[in-house]
Amino acid sequence: MNVPEIRFKEFCDYYSDILLEKCLSVSNKKNNKLEYKKEDALSVSDEFGVVNQIEHLGRSYTGYNISTYKILNKGQIVYTKSPLKLKPFGIIKVNKNKPGIVSVLYAIYDVKEGFDPNYISVYFEPNFRLNKYLLPLINKGAKNTINISDETALSGEVHFPLSYTEQQKIAYYFQSLDSLIQTTSKKLASLKRIKAASLQSMFPQEGETVPKVRFKGFEGEWDFVTAGEVFRTTNVRNRPDLPVLSATQDKGMVKRSDIGYQVFHDKSNETTYKHILPGQFIIHLRSFQGGFAHSNIEGIVSPAYTVMEFKNKEFHYDYFWKYIFTSKEFIKRLELITYGIRDGRTISFDEFKEMNFFIPSKLEQQKIASYFCNLDKQISLQTQRLEKLKQIKAACLDKMFV
Repeated sequence: MNVPEIRFKEFCDYYSDILLEKCLSVSNKKNNKLEYKKEDALSVSDEFGVVNQIEHLGRSYTGYNISTYKILNKGQIVYTKSPLKLKPFGIIKVNKNKPGIVSVLYAIYDVKEGFDPNYISVYFEPNFRLNKYLLPLINKGAKNTINISDETALSGEVHFPLSYTEQQKIAYYFQSLDSLIQTTSKKLASLKRIKAASLQSMFPQEGETVPKVRFKGFEGEWDFVTAGEVFRTTNVRNRPDLPVLSATQDKGMVKRSDIGYQVFHDKSNETTYKHILPGQFIIHLRSFQGGFAHSNIEGIVSPAYTVMEFKNKEFHYDYFWKYIFTSKEFIKRLELITYGIRDGRTISFDEFKEMNFFIPSKLEQQKIASYFCNLDKQISLQTQRLEKLKQIKAACLDKMFV
């Protein structure tokens, strides 16, 4: 097929099968005059493209003599010849940023008239297309080194539209997608930082009886309690009619069937599984999040889990305790009382109930929990948005090219 599955409607010409050397020419311009300094050294990342070493990696990795380094100008194409796990023959990228210098091992190319450098870079972005192009051209040497000349790397065939306007439009579309992905990633990272900082500042830390930050209208000391004064275990069984739940790292207790987690077991044994209600907690194997999980759904859990509930719901709000159990301060304290326990062993409720906590009134608990629930909703929305954008990009990288 010489046309892509998805295409901008104003274009209808067939794509052409051409050698890459018709699009690019080798550039061997060196830094002989020391026009560029160590501060101008560039690296090439599969995720971020061409980046300044100091800005991206924190330091320059150049050798003593940088006069032999190659100059990489904005708009030129670079081929690294450095193997990555999913791209074992190296990567091909356009320099969208400031000019600088790169390793002499890299191949630098000028883009010939009639071809868009950003389009060429996007064309080679998917692992399958890049690897398929390079595989026939590569000779691997000792220690898995890649032996290929700058010229040979251009001897493969590509499938491009000859319309420069179409190349530009496709490249611009992916630049817009990348911008949305980058913006969403930054929003998500910012929300996660806010949550982490809030967990530190809105709960008392070691040596504190009140948190550093409180909502307006709440004053006074928080109450000192032990976990044993707040919680008790529950051991209701014989509910095989209910769904089996599993503990997850970020969603608490969820239906095992919803996460595609298949554990083959005798269904008749489910009569021994423990009944858990919304607002209750489980103590599970310490594989993540400290080993505690909150449930907002009814179901049954493995008899290896400890199910616990409030002794008096009048004074406690379950979502407030959910965030206590996922805070770094709590997990750090938990490590102290479980130090030396073999991996895979469940935390004992008897150990947990001796732990001390400072807690506010139920009204303040609800206010704090509401704040974190709202943050979690925003984090979830941005996570879903980011995943959707990445799926759209992956589909377009497949279907908008030949």
